[in-house]
Amino acid sequence: MQRSLIQKEVIPFLKMFGALILATIITDALLHQFELVWVGRWLGIPGVILILMSFFYSMRKRKKISFGKPKNLLILHETLTWMGALMILVHAGIHIYTILPWLALFAMLVNVISGMTGKYLLDRSRRFLAEKKKVYAQQGLSEEAIEKKLFWDATTFDVMKKWRTVHLPITLAFAVLGITHIISILLFWEWK
Repeated sequence: MQRSLIQKEVIPFLKMFGALILATIITDALLHQFELVWVGRWLGIPGVILILMSFFYSMRKRKKISFGKPKNLLILHETLTWMGALMILVHAGIHIYTILPWLALFAMLVNVISGMTGKYLLDRSRRFLAEKKKVYAQQGLSEEAIEKKLFWDATTFDVMKKWRTVHLPITLAFAVLGITHIISILLFWEWK
């Protein structure tokens, strides 16, 4: 059971986050190798645009928009956020000289980790409930009896779904720091 848990949840989480960090290192190294470091400076803009586009999922969940299936928009949210985070990480590279960009970058990484953690915790809860329900159904229990037996597990799952109340303030902190960084760049840019 413990080995299965690690294989189903911990390893995919580490692979996904590790792939983000590795892709950042490789992309940054390639830009340096081909003397295209200036490209990294501009990757922050498409990175932010991709992250903003990922909010279609949140807008659909809150009924602000009506197009798209929530499941497809969730996949799009995860993909666009990962790609946007990659671009922003390459944009940041090791060339951060002031505290504000470091804080924004840190908030983004915490936000990405929070999102990935929530994804795996919710998937785990869904699988656990489905497996228990299947076992109870195989034992011949009625739907009502199954629902009674699963009550506390389902309640725990509902609490897990509230994980978003933690993810949202982290996202807000990232947004505030990111916007402040962008405004400071615009204010102190040497317009020539």
